[in-house]
Amino acid sequence: MPLQTLYHQFPKASKVTRTQAEKQKRRRDREKAILSSQSPKDEGLDWSEKEKILYTAQTPPGEKKDTSLPFPAAYSPDYVESSWYQWWEKEGFFRPEQHDSLPHAVERTFSMCIPPPNVTGTLHLGHALTVAVEDALVRWRRMQGHRVLWLPGCDHAGIATQTVVERKLLRESGRRRQDMGRDEFLQEVWMWKNEKGEEIYSQLRRMGASLDWTRACFTMDPGFSRAVTEAFVRLCDSGLIYRSEALINWSCALQSAISDIEVDSKELSGRTMLPVPGYERPVEFGTMLTFAYPIEGHDGEVAVSTTRPETMLGDVAIAVHPEDPRYQAVHGKQCRHPFTGELLPIITDSMVDMQLGTGAVKVTPAHDHTDFLLSQRHSLPYVTVIGEDGTMTPPSLFGFGWCFFLQGVKRFDARQMVVEALVEKRLFRGKQQHSMTLPVCSRSGDIIEPLLKKQWFVQCKGMAAKAIQAVEDGELEIIPQFYSKTWKNWLSNVSDWCVSRQLWWGHQIPAYSVELPQNVNHKEELWVWGRSEEEARQRASVKYGVPPEKITLTQDPDVLDTWFSSGLFPFAMLGWPQQTKDMERFYPNALLETGSDLIFFWVARMVMLGTELTGQLPFKQVLLHSLVRDKHGRKMSKSLGNVVDPLDVIHGTSLEKLQEKVRAGNLDPREQLVAMEAQSKDFPRGIPQCGTDALRFALCSHKTQGEIFRTSSTISKDSEGMSRGFFCLNNNAFLLLVLWVQVGPLGSMERWVLSRLYSTVLQCEQSFEAYELHSVTSALYTFWVNSLCDVYMEYMKPLLSPQTRATEGAVACSVLFHCVSVSLALLSPFMPFITEELWQRLQLHHPPASATAQPSLCLQPYPSSQSLARWHFPDEERDFLWVQDVVRVTRSLRAQSGVTKKKPTSELWVECSSAQAKILQDFSPALRTLSRVSTVQLVCPVPGGDMPQLTPRLRLPKAAWRQWSITHADGVNVDRQIAELTQRRDRLVPKLEQLLARVRSKDYQTKVPSHVREALDKKVRVSNCELAKLLSVKSP
Repeated sequence: MPLQTLYHQFPKASKVTRTQAEKQKRRRDREKAILSSQSPKDEGLDWSEKEKILYTAQTPPGEKKDTSLPFPAAYSPDYVESSWYQWWEKEGFFRPEQHDSLPHAVERTFSMCIPPPNVTGTLHLGHALTVAVEDALVRWRRMQGHRVLWLPGCDHAGIATQTVVERKLLRESGRRRQDMGRDEFLQEVWMWKNEKGEEIYSQLRRMGASLDWTRACFTMDPGFSRAVTEAFVRLCDSGLIYRSEALINWSCALQSAISDIEVDSKELSGRTMLPVPGYERPVEFGTMLTFAYPIEGHDGEVAVSTTRPETMLGDVAIAVHPEDPRYQAVHGKQCRHPFTGELLPIITDSMVDMQLGTGAVKVTPAHDHTDFLLSQRHSLPYVTVIGEDGTMTPPSLFGFGWCFFLQGVKRFDARQMVVEALVEKRLFRGKQQHSMTLPVCSRSGDIIEPLLKKQWFVQCKGMAAKAIQAVEDGELEIIPQFYSKTWKNWLSNVSDWCVSRQLWWGHQIPAYSVELPQNVNHKEELWVWGRSEEEARQRASVKYGVPPEKITLTQDPDVLDTWFSSGLFPFAMLGWPQQTKDMERFYPNALLETGSDLIFFWVARMVMLGTELTGQLPFKQVLLHSLVRDKHGRKMSKSLGNVVDPLDVIHGTSLEKLQEKVRAGNLDPREQLVAMEAQSKDFPRGIPQCGTDALRFALCSHKTQGEIFRTSSTISKDSEGMSRGFFCLNNNAFLLLVLWVQVGPLGSMERWVLSRLYSTVLQCEQSFEAYELHSVTSALYTFWVNSLCDVYMEYMKPLLSPQTRATEGAVACSVLFHCVSVSLALLSPFMPFITEELWQRLQLHHPPASATAQPSLCLQPYPSSQSLARWHFPDEERDFLWVQDVVRVTRSLRAQSGVTKKKPTSELWVECSSAQAKILQDFSPALRTLSRVSTVQLVCPVPGGDMPQLTPRLRLPKAAWRQWSITHADGVNVDRQIAELTQRRDRLVPKLEQLLARVRSKDYQTKVPSHVREALDKKVRVSNCELAKLLSVKSP
């Protein structure tokens, strides 16, 4: 494959630099804000340590939890979330085979794989978001009766795992892997994996993920390894994998090529001293040095500027812009290299930036991506002067000469030695500060060294074109849809993919170098590939016409990029290349859900490889959620120290423990300071215990499609609210459900709450289908908390008196039971533990009538709007909205007039139309109970008539055609209340005017920080609302 095909692999430096400069500026601005007073502490979460109530029954692991024990008086995640998961897993509720026993089963399949986390990893909130979203979808489909497979897996994480084990060995025994040999080292890695590698699986279980653990898949399992080998061989046979020489990203510390995703760009504004692995002292970067090349046969010279003087030993030319007037006279001439003695041609190329440095650049194709491209156009040689270990090597094409003494010297130590030699030869022309982008290995912190090496590449152009076409033809749907444009733009400019990695841990490349008998003369490299060495030998025999026994094969010591095996996950996990039953039933997957940052590195590669190797797209839909960022807009990253462990939200933790984790990390002093300061502002009192259910619900409550997902104590606040709100069925309320369950005539309130339930089910259906989980959770929260707990259960309380317990009270309890039962099923995909706990307790008192009822809520049918259509009463829903307005205004009147439960009861007078009077009469019991008034008087005056005189009273106009008035018994001084309210109004007006003056100032939008504007705008809204209430109060 010609090297020209690799040109687009390396983007133009100017564009990359500009983009990275913007990112670095934003990062610096955020750090500055964190360290300054502009970023205030988050004081919004007021919480105290709650008493932990434990489940104390002696339930063996895997056995069903004993729900006959007394119900806890308060919500405790430790109690509620105990024992259920082990029972679900043991009973096989998460296996697709369970589908055959479901009476509501449908012949539809829903399959999905979890994005395989690194075997070295632990969960962070990004993982938790993925689990919460995916498990909600999986549980929903399972309850709908689909045959569901959600398959867990773990990635071997080549570089990360090898690095962890190498550090462990060095720390414990002082040995390096090179001291041990490959086989012994791999044994150590497998031992570590077996001891520590299952940790993330236990964390997934703690998150309640309903995965089929019997099919768990590891990318280094024998079956998966066979799939990787098969994929490589097939792609080689079809010409889509080839071996070629190109510049790659090389980490000298890891002594391996690394992918683009593992390269961080560090923006330097000028001279900066940075620590580099293997160097005792910090190394200087961010400077540009200038030195001269003497022109051969002339007295003149050409001065060149560079940030890397150590690579000048590999210079093969000098380039200038053809239109640069300074160098018109030297076009085509040559310069003598001061150390190697070679002649370097002066070439012209329009890619040279005349404004950078001297306008003349040294060309080092073997150590610079831009120079590599330039060398292709001018047929220049490649001279490697830095080895894989980061030390200097003699120039490969020139005589050793004077520079031989640099052999074995570390590259950045050689930098100073070269400068000193240039000074000695009087060729050094100066040094100045220079802003630059430095490529850094994210794994080791090493400075990336571009090296010219022969590697294996995947040709991506053709496969990328098919992936683009699949989206354009509607065969593959990307959600949100706007990512389709990003998909097309990236794949249209995709580069060939280097899949060679110089590691020991991973899938060793199934390619073999061929050594033929001496009487067969082949100068070039000879390679074959095969599913086994024997197959490769037979292929070599046929290819080169040599008997198999006379051929010597040596397997490539490199391993494949981890992303290569991850790209096979959707079908290799099902047994490919064999046509297994799972392949027939579950491939293609129904959905791929993952973070938007993986659209190229993982999703695109799965689509390309899946289509090429199986002839089918690996999935029908791609659902991308946004990245989890901290309160300050920074992506959560270990390198920033802002990662939040979801287990810290589930169990709770202190600020001290959060900061201990930061100190235990590998952050430089400034990054550690920023991280700890951010924690102290985001979590000044630590994180309260919230439990798994609350965390899952809170994560799904945020709009995750395409929007920035920011979190700090917001998650804790949401989780805390969910925990308490969804446990509003305390002992007394729960008893209501088990005392009376009867069916009788439905009153207006029963029709209203049942219709609200129907509307909620309908909204859940529509939002689930659109993957808008935040709309589902919003609908559920609104119904459960606002409609059921705050309204209907409050309305019910007077109905449980001895006089009405057997009549209206029994009907209300029956309706409540129905609403709770349906609501628990609706909530189950998001909050599986607490819903199972409550549902099982309901079954103790009211066993399902159907003989085919399922043992667990997670297998019950998901409520459908069709089955609840008979409970749809739109008139009651509409009418009660007006009743709630009356209740709100009445309560406001009570509060303004100082009437409390302990003070005399009130009489409510409402002036309204006759139609409105009928509505209020229908809902009269609810109106009295919720408004906390003894009686309701309805007045429908004749036009022009007067309102009955009430003494004493407060009047609050709601509209031109209706009024509310509350009368009080003796003891309430209305005149004093009016005076107090008038004083409040008079104090509020000037304060509001001051706020409005600030908001309306000329530079408000440009100079006032966004968080300050947000706070001021909120104050204005609140003050306006309060003023409107105060202005509406009238004297009697």
